Order: sequence, then C-alpha cells, then structure tokens
Amino acid sequence: MRKKIVAGNWKMNTTLPEGIALAKEVNTALASKQANCDVVICVPFTHLASIAAEIDQTKLGLGAENCADHRSGAYTGEVSAPMVASTGATYVILGHSERRQYYGETSETLREKVALALENGLTPIFCIGEVLEEREAGKHFEVVKAQIEEGLFNLSADDFGKIILAYEPVWAIGTGKTATDDQAEEIHAYIRSVIADKYGKEVADNTSILYGGSCKPSNAKALFSKPDVDGGLIGGASLKCADFMGIVEAWD
Repeated sequence: MRKKIVAGNWKMNTTLPEGIALAKEVNTALASKQANCDVVICVPFTHLASIAAEIDQTKLGLGAENCADHRSGAYTGEVSAPMVASTGATYVILGHSERRQYYGETSETLREKVALALENGLTPIFCIGEVLEEREAGKHFEVVKAQIEEGLFNLSADDFGKIILAYEPVWAIGTGKTATDDQAEEIHAYIRSVIADKYGKEVADNTSILYGGSCKPSNAKALFSKPDVDGGLIGGASLKCADFMGIVEAWD
C-alpha cells in the first residue's frame, strides 16, 4: 500500500535560529495529534544536524533539498549524500525544477545523485514536471515520461520502489496558479501508467506520487481526494506552521 505524504520544501529560506524554531513548532503540533500521513520537512543543509537533534523523527521526517553527484573529493561547496545521511536526515529532494532550470541539472547528473542517495539510505523525492510552453503545446505527457525514463528507469524494481515521485507543473510553482484537481489526477494517473509499463502494476500501485504546485490549505483536500494524488511537496506554505499543518490535516 503506497504512503500518503506531505513534505515541506523550505528552499533558500530561514536562518538557522528561524529554522530550528519552525521545526520545533511543527514537531510540537504533530506531537499532539495522530497525522493520517507521513510528514517530512526538507530544509537547508546548514539546518540539518541542528534540527535532527530537536525533532521526533518517528513523527516528522527530515530531508535535504539536494545532494552532490559525487561521494567526496575536490568539489568545493558541494554536499554529498554521505554527508546528508550523517546529519540524521533520511530524505533528499532531487531534480527540483529550480535545480534543473537554474543549475543545469540533467537526467545524467540525476541518475548519479539517485544512486548515491539510495546507497546512503536516503529516500529520494524525485521531481518531474513541465514548463508553461510545454503544457500549452500539449507536450506535458512526453516531457514527464522522458524525465522518468531518463532519470530513473536504470533502476531495478526494488530500488525504484524506494523512490517518491513529485509532479510539479513548473508553471504553477510560486505563481499562485494551480493545476485543477482533474489536471493533477490526469497526469498523476499517466505517470503511474508509465511506471506500470516498465515495472508492472504492483510497483506502480505502491509508488507515492506527490503534487507540487502551489498546494495550500484551501485546495489540498480537493487535490488529495483524487485517487492518484498521494500527497504534496509544499513550498511557500511549509514556511508557516499553521499553513503546513492545514495541509497535513487535509488527510483527516
């Protein structure tokens, strides 16, 4: 049975003291309730070890927002998967559209990152999605299919089963635009069919596919009601505890 998941992506926000305070606030909110989904926060590298020491990871998972495509070496400024794992984090976002767009990440690079993440016991949250021009040209299906095939289909069925997918319509990230519930369901169902064609129905049915485009408390319940939407990768709304918990509670 696939997991329901709400994962926050803090991006390049919060100083260390601010981040610790926010993590503790979310941790406290979760301590007093039984969430009906897995809850994860993915935070800046600088915050990982400090936050790991402050939260109950049986209730609140912790992840990084990226990792390097090398284990170690002369790569100034990079942070490797073993380094991330050593902080106590257990998740890592890979292939976010901002990384692909601003830092030129390719499927080849991402295959390396995924392999290193898995080797170090990290659960990748692997992002896919199309830009506005691709959506308007009707190419969204072929774009996400290519991203999955090129970035992940080198994996064995066992390893693929360790991946969480996050579909992000790039045109909806931080723009206030949101894919309609039906648009989200349509492409999530398509993504699941692509996985089934490669790995079979059982693997596809067990893969969590999150929605990652301007999800907020006001639209989360409708999005999460769709059969192939298994949760959300939350950007801006994860920076306020009340908003983030409002999305977590959409599963109630």
